[in-house]
Amino acid sequence: MPYVRLEDENTDFLQASDHLGRRSARRIGILVFDGFSLLGAGLVAEIFHAANKISRSGPGDDCFYDVRFLSSHGGNIACSSSVLVWTDELEARHDIGFDVLFIAGGVKAHNAAGDERLHCWLGAVYPKTAGLMESADGHALLAAAGILQNHEEPQRARARVMSSPGEPASHGKSLKSALAIIKNDLGHDVARVVAERLTPTWSAELVPGRNESLSVGDKMRKAARWLQENCERSISVADAARIAAMSERHFLRCFKLAMGILPSDYLLRIRLDMASRLLAETELPVDKIARRSGLSNGDRLAKIFRKRMSISPIEFRLHSRSTL
Repeated sequence: MPYVRLEDENTDFLQASDHLGRRSARRIGILVFDGFSLLGAGLVAEIFHAANKISRSGPGDDCFYDVRFLSSHGGNIACSSSVLVWTDELEARHDIGFDVLFIAGGVKAHNAAGDERLHCWLGAVYPKTAGLMESADGHALLAAAGILQNHEEPQRARARVMSSPGEPASHGKSLKSALAIIKNDLGHDVARVVAERLTPTWSAELVPGRNESLSVGDKMRKAARWLQENCERSISVADAARIAAMSERHFLRCFKLAMGILPSDYLLRIRLDMASRLLAETELPVDKIARRSGLSNGDRLAKIFRKRMSISPIEFRLHSRSTL
């Protein structure tokens, strides 16, 4: 795996080039009706959006999951709590199908069983959709559209009826299905940290651990403590990833999501805090302070101070003492 050195800050921490490859976006559709459960469908959408944040290696990168709320005629759809959610209208461009299509329930879902336009759309989309996750109302809709036939083998029907985003009792099934997709696409660690961020109470149930005693969040906190304790020496991403028992790629993603900052920036912050304390509290020369805080030499420390604080280390020392 290639690495690049962060020359602008001259840190020793090596950051992996974290590209997933130029794969086309995975298309996720969530078909809703008036009165649908925002808790279920909304959390499913948030799970994929959180995974997008982790999978993007840079600000200009495309999202890995293209998530769309859909309805028969588009526009605002009122959920069960009367909150309006904007939806896309069913269009011919959707006929290419979806990687996964969720069909949520709702108080008006039964009425959709007589919507011929919706039937035609489903008939065109269904054969090109890899995974279908539907509510009980969605099952009735598919039957009315002639997609699920009475003679269809029960095994096939059960394989396609995977979850029920529109029913309160089945939110866990919907979330687990969404996280299973992410686990398959991006790995167990990414799915686990998404679950811990969005559904901390259910995370262990939704994404079971791989016989590990520590959660992803615990591993990141352990790695952060290790960075603090070893900040004075040269550290690579492989060193920190070994502490978390993760691959370098997953470690970088999980650390950023759990701690809100890249490991390289976290390490630099620790080193600057240590250097600042030593400047304010000791008479040590700048070169020695730089070495003790893991920043190699005085020139390097001065460059970082001027960039981050707009003053030199000596000016910082004088200012900190003048305010005592």
